[in-house]
Amino acid sequence: MNQGRPKIAIIDANTLSVLGLKQLLQTVMPIMTVDTYGTMTELMANKPEQYMHYFVAMNIVLENRAFFSQHQRKTIVLTLSLGGSSQLAEFHSICINVPESELVRQLLTLQQMGHSDGRNLPPMPKILSQKILSDREIEVMSLIAQGYINKEIADKLNIGLATVVTHRRNIMDKLGLKSVSALTIYAVTHGYVDINKI
Repeated sequence: MNQGRPKIAIIDANTLSVLGLKQLLQTVMPIMTVDTYGTMTELMANKPEQYMHYFVAMNIVLENRAFFSQHQRKTIVLTLSLGGSSQLAEFHSICINVPESELVRQLLTLQQMGHSDGRNLPPMPKILSQKILSDREIEVMSLIAQGYINKEIADKLNIGLATVVTHRRNIMDKLGLKSVSALTIYAVTHGYVDINKI
């Protein structure tokens, strides 16, 4: 079923961190298959060259510098602090010790930097590229993704609060999403909201 889909590997011993990042990555890039490994040994035993990207804990990159330096463009280092590490300046990095909304923003920025307009990715399945939402639902979704609350959305669009709540529920149901973060990811990756507005 996943044959032919691009793959991402997460290499990190922190199981909770890995599970959360895997869910976010699958939301940001639904076309991807995400595999997880607790150690470098596990990755090496599973054809590491098959992966489009490696999301790797900083300590694993430092311990296996030669491998990741050869795959510099594919490697994204998972750091715990916002300050850049001069040791790892050659790699792209994201800080995982931030609120969910900021982590989503970092992932979307990274995705747009490397794969804007689907560059270097296979085409999306037709079902994912069809227009699912009405124009009004798109307006509401855009405002939700930008951080507006229901009352502010109602005021901006000159509609009732109950109407906003109904649109919000319909949007989440139609897209099969369960959180504002997932909705934000959908809105940005489908071009409904500029990443700089979230």
